[in-house]
Amino acid sequence: MHPAWYYMISFSVAFLIVFLMVPSIRKIALRIGFVDKPNQRKTHTEPVPLLGGIGIYISFVITAGLFGKAGKTFWGIALGGLLILAIGALDDFYKTKSRDFKPWPRFLTQILAALILVGCNITINGINDPFSGHYYTFPLWLSILTTVIWTVGITNMINFLDGIDGLAAGISAISAMSLFFIALLKEQYPMAVLSLVLMGSALGFLRHNFYPARIFMGDAGATFLGFVLAAIAVEGAFKSATLISVIVPVLALGVPIADTVWVITKRFRENRPIYLGDRGHTFHILMRFGLTQIQTVAIFYVVGLFFSIASIAVLLVAK
Repeated sequence: MHPAWYYMISFSVAFLIVFLMVPSIRKIALRIGFVDKPNQRKTHTEPVPLLGGIGIYISFVITAGLFGKAGKTFWGIALGGLLILAIGALDDFYKTKSRDFKPWPRFLTQILAALILVGCNITINGINDPFSGHYYTFPLWLSILTTVIWTVGITNMINFLDGIDGLAAGISAISAMSLFFIALLKEQYPMAVLSLVLMGSALGFLRHNFYPARIFMGDAGATFLGFVLAAIAVEGAFKSATLISVIVPVLALGVPIADTVWVITKRFRENRPIYLGDRGHTFHILMRFGLTQIQTVAIFYVVGLFFSIASIAVLLVAK
């Protein structure tokens, strides 16, 4: 186990890197016209720079490389995350031209990124029966399938939340905090460091992204945050999971999961493709009731903290 100062320094370095980088990235984005233009689905009324995801990625990779000591796990996240960042940036580029990027290249790239995690042995391998103590090992195909579905799902769920200022970054930070405590309790110390590094990167960016946002993370940043959260959950929470503690990472990521379930159910009911954006997310509904962006985000933060506490409580009961 690392001393407390080690965790504090890794968090602080990640926070400072992205916090200090973002103003320069914002200027570059404005200079080259890489901005998100308002439309009927957006809550902003002026073009906003879209390259914030680059700062989040650089901050995470540099700090995790210095402090993480996670070996193949780090390289799996860094390389898979680079693919996620690249396809997300291409999607963001289409947004700057007021065009829609086809979903299938993005989806296939996310699957490839998840398979990179599998190749680095970041997999859901099986489950413990808490009653008999027997460990049920998944066959290879099921291990790969569950890992890919989980990774691609969480990757997109965080992106779904990136609809109002500060929401995706704040919820990602809260989820990363949950995974930090979960990793500590399960003695997965490299994952604890990666969780704090991700939390620092998210909060450093949040300083520039909270309402009124001066820069957006774009699909590149939101999907990268989701990808890393998914990978850390697999390595730090799903390892040697019992039937009861399987719910722990689900609760830690409860806000994006709940919002996604609501949105997908609504779009299926209305016979619309699930990948087409609209103003039907839970945060849009709260704002239609008259809440401001700040009030809406604050409610989501509180709910996220509730899920976080619940996930840790379940783990303590299941131990």
